[in-house]
Amino acid sequence: MPYMLTMADEIPRDTLLNRVREQGEVVRRLKAAKADNTQEYREQSDINVELESLNDDLADVSYVCGWWPTSKDAELYDTLRVVVLNDELARWPHLNRWHINMKSFTREERLAFPAVEAPLASLAEKLERLKSTRYISKDTLDKKIAEEVAKLLDLKAQLGEENGCSHKLILKTPKGTRDYNPEQMALRLGVLEKIISVFKRHGAETIDTPVFELKDVLTGKYGEDSKLIYDLKDQGGEILALRYDLTVPFARYLAMSKISSIKRYHIAKVYRRDNPATTKGRYREFYQCDFDIAGQYDPMLPDVECIRVVCEALEVLNLGPYLIKLNHRSLLDGIFAACGVPQSKFRSICSAVDKLDKSPWEEVKKEMIDEKGLDEHIADKVGKYVSQSGGVELIAELRKDKELMKQSVAVQGLDSMELLLKYCGIYKILDKIKFDLSLARGLDYYTGVIYEAILCGDDVGVGSVAGGGRYDNLVGMFDSKNKNVPCVGVSVGVERIFSVMEAKLANKGLKTRTAEIEVFVASAQKNLHEERMKILVDLWEAGVKAEQSYKKNAKLLAQLQHCEENGIPLALIVGEGELAKGEVTLRVVSTREETRVPRSNLIKEIRRQLKTLS
Repeated sequence: MPYMLTMADEIPRDTLLNRVREQGEVVRRLKAAKADNTQEYREQSDINVELESLNDDLADVSYVCGWWPTSKDAELYDTLRVVVLNDELARWPHLNRWHINMKSFTREERLAFPAVEAPLASLAEKLERLKSTRYISKDTLDKKIAEEVAKLLDLKAQLGEENGCSHKLILKTPKGTRDYNPEQMALRLGVLEKIISVFKRHGAETIDTPVFELKDVLTGKYGEDSKLIYDLKDQGGEILALRYDLTVPFARYLAMSKISSIKRYHIAKVYRRDNPATTKGRYREFYQCDFDIAGQYDPMLPDVECIRVVCEALEVLNLGPYLIKLNHRSLLDGIFAACGVPQSKFRSICSAVDKLDKSPWEEVKKEMIDEKGLDEHIADKVGKYVSQSGGVELIAELRKDKELMKQSVAVQGLDSMELLLKYCGIYKILDKIKFDLSLARGLDYYTGVIYEAILCGDDVGVGSVAGGGRYDNLVGMFDSKNKNVPCVGVSVGVERIFSVMEAKLANKGLKTRTAEIEVFVASAQKNLHEERMKILVDLWEAGVKAEQSYKKNAKLLAQLQHCEENGIPLALIVGEGELAKGEVTLRVVSTREETRVPRSNLIKEIRRQLKTLS
């Protein structure tokens, strides 16, 4: 992430100048690497093998050539800044430890490291091989250059501020975020209120967790998506990151609090360093709306209720036709085993299959072969399975597959799916269900049934609007005794739902009320604002939502026009003649019908009128 400064974290000018020079050298070398066509092209997977080997060697020594830093350490440090993206080194703990140590030296100190006499140590020889590599992907190298250039510009901006240079402030929200105006917030709160009512109908209680977690809590739980985690700068000895979802913090909460059973919902913001597509409801900062059941229960009873919860939420929001895809991780593992996929590649192939909802099979197959290292004939076998979908009849068809039935996990997965579909019939949601073998859900922590809800025929093109599954082993990762708490849950993608609803309202030309005022207290003549105030306080004390103009002598026509423009149902008009008789005029704004009401009966009449209008 770009350097962040606080008042207590000011960088001395000399240090800042050194950083600018060092960062400029990094950018220069990256651009030179891009322009140099003599370098050997290597697959990213090959580079990872080299880095893994370096990591293993550094488990036994402190530096490249043993126990003291040399020029080879400076070379390796510079090479890694070209070859590896900043957030990837955490995958190799010994190499990462060495890298953190190297960062503690200034560039001048690293340049002063002593040269190495031949012969070279084996680790130094591996460095020579690594120096001849470069990214096979131009896009990846471009991304690295953009990242480092952004850091350089940020450092130069800090230096410019120290020199007294002013910089024009650009008013914009950060990429992948947005502001919400009152109309959008009214829509958002209405959606959340309806979803919460569904959660409460099923007996859920709510919790909250910090917006950031220890980075170790989050890493290793999301598979390939771990690269999307937002790291935070070290602020006092703890390495932190913004939460990527609400599920992993929930698992940490269960383990830390020693809770073995709970039915909870949680609505909060999460953060992903993704490529945003705001028109499709994809952001870097967004709300998740989770419902989870934790505890040891009989098979598929909690799972089917989560699916029923999704159906009820989508029905109450009136989003139009939808479909819920179902699959089982055990069945997928059985399919991979039957096809001959090495077990070490199960999760990475699962991640590739997960892209079938966005990419054609040929692209996914190419990724399996070129990036995951899978044999083509094995990929073709996987393709035949994941192209199938259906209902109960698909289960019967798969049971006839002798190779598949040799895999005990596949049999277990089919048994679970058969029971789940039976329960879906009992819960009257079978017509909304599709058993789809291409559904994979790329996150590593899923262990059983998985599901995803999509809108059918919506012209916004937002993709999935809900997804989830069973994750029985996640809590155990945080427990000192590895005690597991079985869990199953679903996350409703409210941002994508907002996008759909906003588009539908815009197409129909409808306006959302942004306030809930029931009565507007108006005056017909001058100097009656104190009488308005007396009536207002009576209404507020009676629980009526009411307001007035903040002008003492506002024109009556302007006050009534305000009511019509803002959808306020009733207007209460105060006049000198009515005051003399102890009355007020109550006006129904939509019909403009007016009636005289005694002050003593005012609250009762307002409530009657509001009930009639609702």
